[in-house]
Amino acid sequence: MESPQKNSVSFFQMPLHYPRYTQKDYQDMPEWKLDRLLKEYGLPAHGDLAYKREFAIGAFLWPKS
Repeated sequence: MESPQKNSVSFFQMPLHYPRYTQKDYQDMPEWKLDRLLKEYGLPAHGDLAYKREFAIGAFLWPKS
């Protein structure tokens, strides 16, 4: 019997609207809200709070030129 990990499929899921948060919003966002946002987009929500904030900023904000 195969483990459930091998049978699971992970993919990026684009909801109807792209998040419109600023970098400050992500830096002040509580962990439960970051978890929900990342899960909504099919992105990993593991690691500590600082990691999740940096991940969300990198995933959803355009780099400054």
